[in-house]
Amino acid sequence: MKSRRRVIIMGAAGRDFHNFNTYFRENPRFEVVAFTATQIPGIAGRRYPPELSGPHYPEGIPIEPKERLDELVKENGVDAIVLAYSDLLPQQFLDEVSRALSLGPDFMLLGSANTTLRSKRSVISICAVRTGAGKSTVTRRVCNILREKTVPYVVVRHPMPYGDLRTQIWQRFETLEDMDRHECTIEEREEYEPHIRQGSVVYAGVDYGEILKRAEDEVGEDGIIVWDGGNNDLPFIHPDLHIVVTDPFRAGDELSSYPGQINLRLADVVVINKADSAPPMGVETVKRNVRTVNTRSTIIEASSRVAVDRPELIRGKRVLVIEDGPTLTHGGLTKGAGMVAAEKYEASEVVDPRPAAIGSIREVYEQYPHIGLALPALGYGRRQVEELADSIAGTDCETVIMATPTDLRNLINIRKPVVAVSFDLRELKPPTLLDTIDEFIGRR
Repeated sequence: MKSRRRVIIMGAAGRDFHNFNTYFRENPRFEVVAFTATQIPGIAGRRYPPELSGPHYPEGIPIEPKERLDELVKENGVDAIVLAYSDLLPQQFLDEVSRALSLGPDFMLLGSANTTLRSKRSVISICAVRTGAGKSTVTRRVCNILREKTVPYVVVRHPMPYGDLRTQIWQRFETLEDMDRHECTIEEREEYEPHIRQGSVVYAGVDYGEILKRAEDEVGEDGIIVWDGGNNDLPFIHPDLHIVVTDPFRAGDELSSYPGQINLRLADVVVINKADSAPPMGVETVKRNVRTVNTRSTIIEASSRVAVDRPELIRGKRVLVIEDGPTLTHGGLTKGAGMVAAEKYEASEVVDPRPAAIGSIREVYEQYPHIGLALPALGYGRRQVEELADSIAGTDCETVIMATPTDLRNLINIRKPVVAVSFDLRELKPPTLLDTIDEFIGRR
């Protein structure tokens, strides 16, 4: 009999690496023979390096395209396949389970007992039931409250290691120049830049054991770790206060998404975001669904207010709308803040960017046809940034509406007038996040 069970971890450069670090890296019962990569373009073909994989894997571990799963199982005599990525709807989840089991190996999911780190500091986590629900605005609101109360804190962001993993074991971001130094992708900048601009320090990377040690040292004994979640994944650090964001425009997904429903069941606070603009029936459906699985959580209704810096450049103009990429792709939304701004400020037309899309940008439209007239701000590597720039330049419009949390003009020469969209969170009625944080600090 083989002494170690041979394992493949299916992921998307996030939860997969964390599960390996916390459960498999030092586990003598398993040998991880490969990671497979999905959702994120260009991350396959790398290796999980020895600096991260540890002494049991002196050559590192290959990261292969998910499309090669069948071959990898046969070539390596695989005993088990571990699912370790997020934002899956029921049919997608069933497809992954069925495909894995049809190949013969066991199918595995790891629970929080084996993968969640414990902190010496207090932890507030902000997660969601779907990508694009608006957890970033909630996280910034929580950070603003802590800053106003002069409570020391740092943000620990869900991983986005899309570059050289050896240089991303742990990262600290305090200035905009730090993002340049770490050669951050557009997707990373979208998450880090708003925090940096409001004065927050952000930690991220690959090895969250190492990251947590440094974050704990920085905030000190009285400080708070703020976990800023990614997609609809679970927090990597055990929270003392778990805030979960829902989206009434996709009412029902709070129960039907994986692992979003797990977040909902664990929530201490559920924020129903966009409650002012969503159909009232959607808000009521979310409330009802929350109570079917979680009767103890506090429910907060909030709005995500959209504003622009130069509305006169939208009114009556033919506009190109650029939206946050992951929100449109695996998040499944067809309408983000940019489209809201185009309607609110009365653009004459939203120009279709698809005829001008090239390379991987065109492929994204083919993979996610629901995206429609929005241009996803994808830039997981230098080549894709160049393709995004060419797609923007080739679109015949009068104004570009930039609805991403990072200023693309720092990376791309956009030759048309640009309107920047901002959005922030406001609670519509009590209870509020301020009430929640006050109570939490009092309990500490």
